[in-house]
Amino acid sequence: MSRIRVLTHARTAVVAAALLAPLTATACSSGSSDSADGKGGSGGGADRPVTVAVTPKGERVPAGEPVKVTADGGRITSVTVADGEGRKLPGKVAADGRTWVSARKAVPGASYTVTTKTRSEGGTVKTSEAAFSTAPAEKVNKVDWRPGAKATVGVAQPISLVFDHPVKNKAEVEKQLKITTSDNTEGSWGWIEDYSGRDRVDWRPKSYWKPGTKVTLKAELNGTDSGPDGGWFVRDYDTSFTVGAEQIVKVDLDKHQLTLQRDGKTVRTIPVSGGTPGGDKRSWRGTAVLMAKEGTINMNSETVGLGNAYDKMVDYSMRLTWSGMYAHAAPWNAAYFGNSNHSSGCIGMSTENAASFYEQVRPGDPFEISGAETKGVVAPGNGFGAWNLSWEQWQAKSALSS
Repeated sequence: MSRIRVLTHARTAVVAAALLAPLTATACSSGSSDSADGKGGSGGGADRPVTVAVTPKGERVPAGEPVKVTADGGRITSVTVADGEGRKLPGKVAADGRTWVSARKAVPGASYTVTTKTRSEGGTVKTSEAAFSTAPAEKVNKVDWRPGAKATVGVAQPISLVFDHPVKNKAEVEKQLKITTSDNTEGSWGWIEDYSGRDRVDWRPKSYWKPGTKVTLKAELNGTDSGPDGGWFVRDYDTSFTVGAEQIVKVDLDKHQLTLQRDGKTVRTIPVSGGTPGGDKRSWRGTAVLMAKEGTINMNSETVGLGNAYDKMVDYSMRLTWSGMYAHAAPWNAAYFGNSNHSSGCIGMSTENAASFYEQVRPGDPFEISGAETKGVVAPGNGFGAWNLSWEQWQAKSALSS
């Protein structure tokens, strides 16, 4: 009887083992499936790589476009775009981490390397590189600007840029011109034709500058297209200057006198003689701005279309217009100072008065000229005549005014 009981117990153990075997196999199969799906374990099989695309791409592509980087399957953590000389294009990653766009445009004739760092959805960090080059500029546009860096100027001094070639894309160019002032001065750009016939853009305040104002211009033009026949800009420009004391020169051609005012107070009054009435020798009226103190220069009337009227060396010459109106010493006209206008268009005074006045004024000081016998108002492009337009008229000359 006992032998029969032992066999029965053994058979029960085998059957139990057979019943448990499928359960164990099922548990092992389930764990292997989770790991393969990336839902469990540490295999990370579902962490697919990030795909990065860069535009522009290729060789000698057109310049003037921003660089754009996009990522698929992860996030961009940083992008560096540098040319062959190490100069970088700044930019910013979008909030969703999927795109990066440069704040500046690719410039002509440059080779760029784009280095992108990404992080996948599974946390894998990767660095990738791409490269492209831009076609060189067939024509380059250059800029002549005033005032020069670190100058101290008068309260009427505009910021003035004159271009070598035509600017058709005026709005695009104007967007690249950044003015910063120490006291948030209100002002506007205005496009005009320079006396030379070239395109020009000036920035003037709504009213005369406040003395002591510090001004900075950053013209971030590199990589900007001027438009048809204008060419590309291939460099940036910048200048900074300070506004000096308020000096206003009032010229009354009817009374034949010049008055210098500083900070609202009269400093001195000088007898003068202006342009001869009745013809082309009349002076201009309105506001002219002292452009430069040129010292002793040769003045020849033929250069301003007056024929062979004069050809002489003139001392203490202060240029007021491109068309040739100056304030200067005119000792040959001494009999007319203070009583009549008898010059060829300039504002003449004695050598003694001219010498001291020359030392007192600075470029950027306004000359407010009045008189019945004049030949018209100084045009905006004839020197710095923007002050002869109302504020509304001046604002309307901005390419961004509409």
